[in-house]
Amino acid sequence: MSEMQGRIALVTGASRGIGAAIAERLAADGAHVILTARTAKDLETVEQRIFEVGGNATIAPLDLAEAGSIDRLATAVRERWGRLDTLVMNAAMLGTLTPVPMIDAAEFNRVLTLNVLAQQALISSFDDLLRASEIGRMIVLTSSVGARPRAYWGAYGASKAALENLALSYAEEVRNLSSLRIAIVDPGRTRTAMRAKAYPGEDPATLKLPSVVADQIAELLSSGFETGHRLVID
Repeated sequence: MSEMQGRIALVTGASRGIGAAIAERLAADGAHVILTARTAKDLETVEQRIFEVGGNATIAPLDLAEAGSIDRLATAVRERWGRLDTLVMNAAMLGTLTPVPMIDAAEFNRVLTLNVLAQQALISSFDDLLRASEIGRMIVLTSSVGARPRAYWGAYGASKAALENLALSYAEEVRNLSSLRIAIVDPGRTRTAMRAKAYPGEDPATLKLPSVVADQIAELLSSGFETGHRLVID
């Protein structure tokens, strides 16, 4: 029996790419997956694929950056299940790749709102539900530019650096208080819409599929990793 059998899992940014692949893999492994993203139609497509192979899912269309949206979702999960076993924080915004002096303040605010502030709100709203699980796990998707700065990637890289610090600080805070474990995952070069936007001339055939990332995350969730673990997928 899979380690995910019967678990309640929430995947953000689950309408396409890596998020959709993770949601489908966790559902295939027996989890009931809550799918969140802004576009209901795309979520319904992922949900249908899960249903077609015998999995279970619930869609929750919402904008994580919208005030109150995360609290409402947490309330719904609390009332229906009373716990959350797995939280996969995948949703993110790339923004425009540009020199630091040229970063547009309004766009930078949107990047930080989704990539950092909304992620902290997820931790805050789901903290008690994750701790209520005997097998609570949180997976945080990052990027290599969060740890290794790259020209023109300052806005996105700064948001990922902040997210990693936030998640790992939380990991230390709950280390001795609950069974919750937190891991940072760098998916590496993957065939996604975000990657295509960042590297428009790149041949997508040279990149791994999102399903490869999903498989490794599923393996990580079954491995009994130590909190603060970092997985880099080549």
